[in-house]
Amino acid sequence: MEAMISREEQFMVIEGGKKTYTIADIEALPPGERAELIDGEMFVMEAPSITHQRILGELYVQTYTHIKNNKGSCEVFISPGVYIKDDIHNYVEPDITVICKEEKLDEKGCHGAPDWVIEIASPGNKYMDYGRKLMLYQSAGVREYWIVDPAKKIVTIYDFAHEDGPNIHSFTEPVKVGIYKDFYLDLCSFV
Repeated sequence: MEAMISREEQFMVIEGGKKTYTIADIEALPPGERAELIDGEMFVMEAPSITHQRILGELYVQTYTHIKNNKGSCEVFISPGVYIKDDIHNYVEPDITVICKEEKLDEKGCHGAPDWVIEIASPGNKYMDYGRKLMLYQSAGVREYWIVDPAKKIVTIYDFAHEDGPNIHSFTEPVKVGIYKDFYLDLCSFV
């Protein structure tokens, strides 16, 4: 389900003196360099901290285990490529995504909005998570968006499917996942 991109769209477009990047620019990055694209603006991604990776691993394991144990049809991914609007100007790599429609997936990643997105905030990306990505995920049709903030030890949840949020939870309490009936994530070990 690859988006069709014309040859002239594959390269940077100049609009009013401002560079507008495309998926082709993301694909042309040197190996090991990662960036995201929001409305044609490119944002280089920093390497995650050890705390970030520990939380990421724990959230992934709990989510994967819940889906597997309940024979769920959704899949959980760590930092997949997400062609969020399935266009040439928007591409993100959320920390964790849960995708419930297999037809959105191909070998490159997810085409369209995931059902659930988790971003782990770090000092250098809070504006992105609480601002640009919040608006992008909501407008693209993500059902549920979590921002896990290790510095504040809180989880901020936006339940876009029910226009509910933000709801803020402490790491000291199990946190209910909205897209599942009886699933709570536990971050108590990070308090």
